[in-house]
Order: sequence, then C-alpha cells, then structure tokens
Amino acid sequence: MLPVSPLAAWYHVSQDEQLFIETSTTQNVENGPATVFLWPFTYKQAWKRQATSLGSLEYVVVKNQLTGKKRVERGPKLNLLTPFDKELSLPEKAISLKATEFVQLKDETTGNVRVVIGETVLVPGANEVNMDGRQDISVQKAMDLKGYEWVRIEDKKTGAVRIERGEKLVFLGPYEVFVGGAQRAIEIDEETAVLVRNNRSGQQVLMTEKQIYVPAADGSEEIIEIRQLQKLADYEACIVRGKDGAHTFYFGKNDEERSFFLSPYSDLLKHHWSRGRRRTCRDLTLTTLDLRPMYMSFEFNCRTGDNVELVLEGSFFWEIVDLRAMIKFTSDTTGDVCNHARSKFIERVSKVTLREFMLDFNSIAEQVHKEDDSFYQQRGVLIHSLEVTGYRCAEKTTALILEQIIQETTNRMNRLQQQESENEVQLFSIKGEIEEEKAKQHLLQVQELNSSAESRMHGLAEAERVNSFLAALEGKVPDIETRVALWNVLRKEDALKAVSAGGAQLWYTPNDVNLSIEADCRSKPSVK
Repeated sequence: MLPVSPLAAWYHVSQDEQLFIETSTTQNVENGPATVFLWPFTYKQAWKRQATSLGSLEYVVVKNQLTGKKRVERGPKLNLLTPFDKELSLPEKAISLKATEFVQLKDETTGNVRVVIGETVLVPGANEVNMDGRQDISVQKAMDLKGYEWVRIEDKKTGAVRIERGEKLVFLGPYEVFVGGAQRAIEIDEETAVLVRNNRSGQQVLMTEKQIYVPAADGSEEIIEIRQLQKLADYEACIVRGKDGAHTFYFGKNDEERSFFLSPYSDLLKHHWSRGRRRTCRDLTLTTLDLRPMYMSFEFNCRTGDNVELVLEGSFFWEIVDLRAMIKFTSDTTGDVCNHARSKFIERVSKVTLREFMLDFNSIAEQVHKEDDSFYQQRGVLIHSLEVTGYRCAEKTTALILEQIIQETTNRMNRLQQQESENEVQLFSIKGEIEEEKAKQHLLQVQELNSSAESRMHGLAEAERVNSFLAALEGKVPDIETRVALWNVLRKEDALKAVSAGGAQLWYTPNDVNLSIEADCRSKPSVK
C-alpha cells in the first residue's frame, strides 16, 4: 500500500486491483477496472491494493475491523475486500478428506463441535479450530476394524463408553476419543478363559464358554486377565490362594487336579526361595513345585577345633514329601535347609581338628542330617544324602600349608601304590614259578606212569613169547631147562643183530665164546 498526497490526481485501477480512499469520516473502495479522479482536500489518503486470487481449493479468512467479525472467502474467485476489511493470513488450501478420514472442529465463539467425514473438501469456518485449540486442523483416520477386532470409545462430554466391533470403519463423534487402539477378540477354547469385571456391579466372572469374546457393546465389561489352563505333570504341584485366603493344594498325580482354570479372586501362591551356593539372594520365585528328588549345592565357612577356617562345598539330595507341612512352617525352604545344615556343620567341625576332619569328613556330613531329621520332617522335606564334595582353607597361608600336607599325603599314597604294584608283580612271578614246578611234577608223574605201563606191556609181550616158545617145544624137548637154554641162545642172537646194526664195537673174551685158531700159509689167519 502506497500513501497518496491529498492533491488532485488521476488513478487508473486495473481489473485485479482496488483503490482504497480514506476521507475524514469514512473509507471507500473502488474496484477495477476504473479511472478515478480525486479532488484536493476531499480525502486524507488513497492507496491501491492487489486483489488476492483464490484457486478452487483455496480460501482466506477476512476480518472486518469495525465489527470484529470474521468470514471465510472461498475460491475460485478474485477476493475483493470491502471497506475496513483485512485478510488475516495468506491463502490456505482446503482440506481434502478421504473416505477413511474425518475432522473434529470446534467453534471458538459458540463452543459448538462438529464432525466432518470424508469424502469431501473441507473449508473450516472463520472461528473453527482443532479440538485442542490449535489453529492448524488435524485430520484423523477412522479405525479400520477387522472381523475379529474391537475398540473402546469414550464420550468426553457424557462419560459414556461404548464398544464397536468389526468388520467396519469407526468414526468418532464430536466429543469422542478412542481408548487404546484396536484390540483382538479373544478366542475362548479348552485352554483359554477370560476374567471379566462388570463395571456396573463390580463382580468378576470367568468366561469359559467357547466363543470369540468381545466386551459388551455398552462398555460395561472390562477384561482383567486372559487365563491359560493350568496343567501339572505327575511330579508337580501348586497352591491356589482363594478370595478368603484359604489354600487349595493341586497335585498332578490326581486326575481331577491335573488341569484347571483359576477361579475369580484367586491366584497361584508364589514361593520366594533363596538361591546361590550360599543362599544369599532370595529372589527365586516359583509357582509350580517339582516334587521329584533333586540335588542342591551349598557352600559356607566353618572353623575346626585347632582354629583353621575352612570353606566347605557339598550337595543335598532331597525332595519335598509333605507340601502342607512345608507351607505351614517355612516360606524359604531351600534357605532353611541350607542354613540349618550350616549351623550343624559349624557345631560338628568345631569339635575336631583339621587332621581328624580330613580323615573323616564324610561321616561328619552323615551325622549332620541323620541326627536331626526332625527339623526337616517338620518342614515336609526328606534329605536322602548330604555329601561334602570339597573343602579348602579360607586363608591363603593356611591353604599353602594344607596344600603341602595334601601333596605329601598324595606322594605317600603314590609310593605305597608303587610298592603294592611291585609286590603284586613279584607275587605273580612266584605264583607263576610255583605253577610251573607243579606242571613239571605232574609231567614227571605222567611220564612215570606211561613208562611203567609201557614196561608192563613189553614184559607181558615178552612173557607171552617165552610162554609160546616153551609150550611149542614141549613135545620135542621135554626138558624145561634145555628149552630155556635154547631161548637164551636165541636172545643172544637177537642181541648180536641189534649190536651189529649199529656202529658199536664188540670185544669177546675166551670165556665168553668157544674160539679156535687155524693157521693157513696161503692166506691170512681166520677166526672161527
């Protein structure tokens, strides 16, 4: 806007321009195209303004400065202002709403709220703003619910709540808001139930009937919890605390208690037990208990009678045998068992020296749990065995001495083992020699028996031959002595044949044979 001198002047106003003329009492406007002549002293000032061109999707807010009222000028057109009008902003683009979009608008002057749902082109009113008071209009998307989804809607004006169930598009009313997003309907089956509170009566109901559950349309139902079927193995058990505080015990070994849903106002009793080898952390939370025998390790310090501090390591083999007694007398079963064993160990170990403990620590462990079974029985626990698996000195200097003692003991055991091995080898060698001599003796006995049997057979054969010879000559040579002499002569012939068959040399004396010597001059002497 350019001020004009209050002198006589001609003004040429184009088609898209306006000439504003301010006099002493009012303000006039000349729209183009026009040619205007102003007389001097008839006006205070004059100026030209370029008119705003609005497109088909554009609008501008105009305020009359005399009345204070606002209005919206929407295109397509050339926005020509009237006297005392002022455009409050640059041209803005209208809001194009899709079929899935909507806008909540509030009139600042009246407080009225309206909802515009697409498909449409929205031009806000001059005094309309967003629901939260912001000037920029926010476009919201409708809730697209699938067939298995639902959403909760609250009316901020009345406080009423309603439930919309798919399949459909859900648009909000003037004062409505979505409470949370779309939620999936719950499939109630054999293993799933829903705990519901009725907001009008305040009562809880467990829905177990097979269905696709969605809260009531009037919003009177609220889902508290989705409960799964509690299932117990044969060796498991759990405890349920009812609304009256009473405990109900469920054991997997009983068919009627093997599976169940938690009823309204009840929950599983949580057991907070100590964990770790020293049971210093009580943060082990259990709802289902294993009734099978199991191992549990421990570690604690104790001091012997000769003032040596030891760190004992061991394990329990234990099981829960009376669940009701356990709940009655203790809330930390593992902590009680280990702490009681610790106190008993400290008492027992303090009465023996280190040497005595090293020689007999397993019997000490056995006395600890067998002589005080009543403590464990009162808490429904059975200790099958308590073993010390290792020990060490708490102080380094003592540990070095103990290590030397253990090393010397080990060396002595190695030497004893080596000597036993050598003795065993020698003993085995002696036993072998004994067995060898026994075998030789047995061989000689067998050889002797064989030789005797062979001699008897030869004697019997010879006797048979003699008897046959003498019997055959009995008719021809009646004299027995003559027959015997003939047999001896034959035996000598056999002996001579046996000797002559070998390389032996025979020497005869005149007494043994009847020899005669004849001399022959023509040849060498011969012996007959």
